[in-house]
Amino acid sequence: MAPTEVTPETLVGQLATRAPSTTRVFARHGIDFCCGGGVPLAQACARRELAVDDVIAEIQRELETPTGDVKSWEGAPLPDLIEHILTVYHRPLDEELPRLEAMARKVVSVHGDKDPERLGAMLETVLALKGELEPHMMKEENILFPMILSGQGAMAGGPVHVMRHEHDEAGAMLRRLREVTDDYTPPDGACNTWRALWHGLAELERSLHEHIHLENNVLFPAALDS
Repeated sequence: MAPTEVTPETLVGQLATRAPSTTRVFARHGIDFCCGGGVPLAQACARRELAVDDVIAEIQRELETPTGDVKSWEGAPLPDLIEHILTVYHRPLDEELPRLEAMARKVVSVHGDKDPERLGAMLETVLALKGELEPHMMKEENILFPMILSGQGAMAGGPVHVMRHEHDEAGAMLRRLREVTDDYTPPDGACNTWRALWHGLAELERSLHEHIHLENNVLFPAALDS
């Protein structure tokens, strides 16, 4: 997508699909390009209290910078895309979700009295997100992905609807985590575990935005049209 085509009315998810390098800009500013990708760029910027013209200028700089490490999956064979999702996103979550839970429990156990309301909300949301994602991935791997791989993607409207709804739930939890962590900014005097947890949660958000975007905006439409 050429820089001149980016306007305040451009849909965030459409931009992320056609020009994947723009997701770097979205990640830097906490803009949801997966579950919230169906809104115009101006609306997404307003939610984050960002000047849309500044974000467009940053996007255009990103698009003008040569890059070889951001692959576009639009039009890719569905088996290749599913293998990518499994390898890059699903399997790492098998380890990362328990790790983040353990750190969250430790931070609340040791430092919960310093900010009981927000730290308690953080732990509650981490547990809820883990409880949402683990069975969600199992349903994709055991039901939806096999349907797509067997050529039944056009008949997968029901499972896709359920997965999209669960993606929306996960997106709401990510927004809640960003809120209660002050945009993942550790407080003064935070211990190494606390800082590592905030960093891990920020990385989880970045990865999940990419992950859900590929499913919602690339895999599911292609499968339903197959």
